Amino acid sequence: MPFSLSEPVHAELIIKKSRFIACVQPVADRAAAQAVVAELRAQHPGAVHVCWALMAGGQSAAVDDGEPSGTAGRPMLDVLRHQDLDGVLATVVRYWGGVKLGAGGLVRAYTDSVAQALLKATKVPRQRLRHLHCQVPYALEGWLRRQLDTAGASLGEVTHGSLVEVRFSLPDSDADALVKALEDGGQGRLGWIKPD
Repeated sequence: MPFSLSEPVHAELIIKKSRFIACVQPVADRAAAQAVVAELRAQHPGAVHVCWALMAGGQSAAVDDGEPSGTAGRPMLDVLRHQDLDGVLATVVRYWGGVKLGAGGLVRAYTDSVAQALLKATKVPRQRLRHLHCQVPYALEGWLRRQLDTAGASLGEVTHGSLVEVRFSLPDSDADALVKALEDGGQGRLGWIKPD
């Protein structure tokens, strides 16, 4: 089972006078990761590199940002894969210290930076969500909301038309049981709307 992280965690290493500032954090997708990287570039205008790696539901990335090819992004990505992480962005901001580290030294520096941050991180199981959309008569709206609340589902958009349309999501592992309970309790008055 893949894991994500509960919150962002930072670590800092000084290697031969170069400063490596690492962060591992949960992100939803590549667009969110790119926004974080852009913000880091703005926060650290004096940094020579902002390298990053992403594992997010098949949207992996490994960016060396000017370091020799394969010495930063790929090693960082390997650490995330080895830890079975998903929905996680690893970034390392590097301030040049005046001493070249060589390819092997760079790989170790970026790997160690991410690994040190992960030592302090809290892993949480990553659950796949199922998104559902149903409709009920107005008389059943309160009942449906109570059922969703009891099941721990996240209520999404609610639309009031001739019927009440409700979008919600919950962990995939709990969805089948809730669908059955809603169908039984709705006594044929609950209808499912297929995803677009």
